[in-house]
Amino acid sequence: MDIIKNLKGKNFINIEDFSKEELEALLKLAAKLKKQTKGKKNLKLLEGKNLVMYFSKPSLRTRLSFEIGMTKLGGNAVVIKQDEIILGKRESIEDTARVVSKYADAIMVRTFGHEDVEKFAKYASIPIINALTDLSHPCQIMADFLTIYEHFNKFKGIKIAYIGDGNNITNSLLTGCATLGINIATATPKGYEPNADELKKAEEIAKKSGSKIETFENPIDAVKNADVIYTDVWTSMGQEAEYEMRKEIFKNYQINKDLMKYANKNAIVLHCLPAHKGLEITEEVFEEHQTSIFNEAENRMYAQMAILAAIM
Repeated sequence: MDIIKNLKGKNFINIEDFSKEELEALLKLAAKLKKQTKGKKNLKLLEGKNLVMYFSKPSLRTRLSFEIGMTKLGGNAVVIKQDEIILGKRESIEDTARVVSKYADAIMVRTFGHEDVEKFAKYASIPIINALTDLSHPCQIMADFLTIYEHFNKFKGIKIAYIGDGNNITNSLLTGCATLGINIATATPKGYEPNADELKKAEEIAKKSGSKIETFENPIDAVKNADVIYTDVWTSMGQEAEYEMRKEIFKNYQINKDLMKYANKNAIVLHCLPAHKGLEITEEVFEEHQTSIFNEAENRMYAQMAILAAIM
């Protein structure tokens, strides 16, 4: 895997920083690591390596998938929480990045501002992994692609319909789908569209890959003939004050039985979790598609293991 070898030392911040061949190589490695480690003993690929995980935002899946993933690869993970270092206040991001670089072999950052991750990368001498910012969520999207490939055994001709808030998931889905040649349609309310710059990037990439990118306001238009229906919470962390307002704005963007009728007969549903059943997705649809949703959650670990193994 020469492609994988060439990724050593590279940051994993934006999914569009990687070519189609690089993303495909990472996904093949993820599938291989899943087969090697699922229910079996740990590997020694990252023996003696240390990952620092910094959290401004809490997470069930991110912490468990990275920490257990590092253990499965033979390495070690150390958690630092926001209240322990008060990033950017008690000590500057620049100095924190340089200190961590002296101790660890890579750092994972889960925070609000995308610019904070980019600043980490600028001053660190070790690889940086973006485990979520307000702009993007590339690790989640890699898990989504692994799940889709496991189910359909292909990307060509697959259509994803994303319904809901044009958030970090939407942004990374757009650029990721464009890179891999997957067709994607989004449906978002006015004022809640995907980031304009990220959409433009995706459209430029799609011109070369042949991916079809469509943006709609009406969910039915997006879901027609879709193979994958994807949704996320309507109110993300940091937006709690907007909860009631968003619940009203997004009420027609629920994944339910009526909307699923417009998708392909054998379509699957994905949700990056946590899910607010009864809001963005009904409990009936969630439970009917819980296999694909929880496979997606499991694949966070294997997709991230591939990233870790490649760049560390």
